[in-house]
Amino acid sequence: MTNHELCESLLTWVQTFNLDNSPETVAELTDGVALSQILCQIAPTFFNTGWYSRIRREVGDSWRIRVSNLKKVLEGILDFYNDVLGQQIRDFKLPDVSKIAERHDLEELGRLLQLVLGCAVNCEHKEEYINVIMGMEESVQHAVMNAIQELMSKEMPSNEPPPEAYVEIERQLKRTMEDLQHSLMDKEEVMQRCHELDIQVATLTEERNTLHAENEQLHERLDLGDSVDDPSTPAGRRHQHLQQTVEEYQEENFRLENIRDDLQIRIDMLEREVLEISQKNEKLTSLAEEARALKDEMDVLRHTSDKVSKYESTIETYKKKLEDLSDLKRQVKLLEDKNTMYMQNTMELEEELKKASALKSQLENYKRQVHELHAKVSEETRRADKADFEGKRHLERVTQFQTEVDRLRTERDSLKETNEELTCNQLAGNISMGMSPAGSPLSAGFADMMPSEIREKIIRLQHENKMLKLKQGETTDEKTQLLQSLLDDSNARRSELESESRISNQRILSLEAEMEELKQQQREEGVSSSVVGESTQTKSKEVNKQKNQDLRLKLNEHKEKLRESDTELQRNRTYIDELEPKYISSSEKVSNLQDMLMKKEDDMRAMEDRYKKYLEKAKSVIRTLDPKQSPAGSNELQLLKAQLHEKQKIIEHLEHEREKSKVMRDSEEKLIVSAWYNMGMHMHRKAAEDRLANSNTGQSFLARQRQASNRRSQAIISGHSSNATR
Repeated sequence: MTNHELCESLLTWVQTFNLDNSPETVAELTDGVALSQILCQIAPTFFNTGWYSRIRREVGDSWRIRVSNLKKVLEGILDFYNDVLGQQIRDFKLPDVSKIAERHDLEELGRLLQLVLGCAVNCEHKEEYINVIMGMEESVQHAVMNAIQELMSKEMPSNEPPPEAYVEIERQLKRTMEDLQHSLMDKEEVMQRCHELDIQVATLTEERNTLHAENEQLHERLDLGDSVDDPSTPAGRRHQHLQQTVEEYQEENFRLENIRDDLQIRIDMLEREVLEISQKNEKLTSLAEEARALKDEMDVLRHTSDKVSKYESTIETYKKKLEDLSDLKRQVKLLEDKNTMYMQNTMELEEELKKASALKSQLENYKRQVHELHAKVSEETRRADKADFEGKRHLERVTQFQTEVDRLRTERDSLKETNEELTCNQLAGNISMGMSPAGSPLSAGFADMMPSEIREKIIRLQHENKMLKLKQGETTDEKTQLLQSLLDDSNARRSELESESRISNQRILSLEAEMEELKQQQREEGVSSSVVGESTQTKSKEVNKQKNQDLRLKLNEHKEKLRESDTELQRNRTYIDELEPKYISSSEKVSNLQDMLMKKEDDMRAMEDRYKKYLEKAKSVIRTLDPKQSPAGSNELQLLKAQLHEKQKIIEHLEHEREKSKVMRDSEEKLIVSAWYNMGMHMHRKAAEDRLANSNTGQSFLARQRQASNRRSQAIISGHSSNATR
């Protein structure tokens, strides 16, 4: 790295401070004013206002004032290293302030800025300045870190370690005890929740017993009164309602028992975790006691070692510190890399969370639009069915009118021929003999034809009524079976009821059309009955009246069935609305349990991190021990190292077991979800097959009516043609 690049990187770092005049170029740093302000911000207790008042701020072009200011800054930095930090800078070439003031030498200025950077990363608020450095660009960050490492390699700290190394262990131990107390409190909360669930199960059991007793009383009353198996009686309907209620309570009781078992398993797991944490706490306590004992022994040995060989121990300690410094540098670099990686992961997760929230709102809008479109589609389907039925009816009427026109044409031709024959017979003098053959066969054939058609119509309507009753019974059985299925099958049941409502509407329209046809047929028969006679007219009126009454009864029955289907559909919708809050509450409970599990996992990770910190602190304590100790002290250190190694193995084993349990839990959740979807698909397929089996019951009512009207028109035409031939 060149001197220019180093100065530019350090200038970028200097610009992060809040100065009166922020320097834009390297030349603006040569007067020493900006550097003195930075030092006052880094260590305000050492670089106080008295020291800052010695710096002359009105420099101008005088290089002597610049040299004076820079000398004061350099002397203050060296005093800060010696008095506050307790470190001596050796093998580091001090900057030449005269070159900086006269020629703006970048190499000398870079060394001065490097010393200021060392003050920042070693002061009391060093974490803030390190975080600022970590937030800078990668190239600037790399240059600043190299400058810090170069300066730290030249620093020679004192031989006494900081006393905070042992205080930190005690502080971490207290935090571990607090975490253990929190875990015990969580265990008590879970046990309280289990107790509440047991109370709920007991209350539900009492309600089930009371319902069972009430059911037995109702059975006794039903044995004396009406039959329970008949669903048409009030007792039968009450029995079915009570049976459904008992089944619902049994399902609720089974669900609560499952929840109780799950929570019991969770309590056992938490108890095991508490035992493990307590064991770890005991181990950490023993380690802390050993660390205190080692501290006392280390103080005694250090005191005796200083008296015997002070200079040799100082040299050895410096060498050891240099080796540890390289290790610490590598560790700091690794920690910085991990920190940047974690920050990137956090930013990515936040972006994914924002996207998920946006997608969730879009999904809600799409659901609402789908519901609206479903309502519009159902409305348009009803309109299309009605228009289709009207078109078919008009087409049938057109065909009937066409056949009627053809019949009238043939009748007109036959009447013309009869008229010609009558005129011929009148000319011959046979008027009386010609009138009877012309009238009697037609009247007798028409009178014989009408009762047979009416009889056939009545038989056909009775058969249709019987088929409708059978079909209605099958649909009611299907409704009772589908009401016991899951929440997803209720949607399919609702669509089926809507289709049945459409079929019932079509049947009502067809019956109304048939009534109109019968009325029109009555009017036509009233015209033809004047030729037949009064006796046949009264008979046909009675038959038609009976037929109209039957059709009205049938129409009323279909309307009643349609109302029943509408009420059944409304009841199913209310049942679905009742099931939705239960499903939402159960999903909320599952999410709460998952949050508790994630919280416990985070606590375990935090405890593992703290334990690793304890191990690192213990290792640092071991490194600071004097290598020229007695053999007994070295043996104890070796034993402590072996114990720490075993603890590390135990931690790795526990982490491996936790990963295995996490993978197993994920696989179990996937299997449960796949089984749930397979069951839903199976139930949906079964419901579709049942609907297809019930729909294949033969021809529809309109198809049979068309066939009957075609046969009637063909019989009338054949009767007229036979009369014409006679």
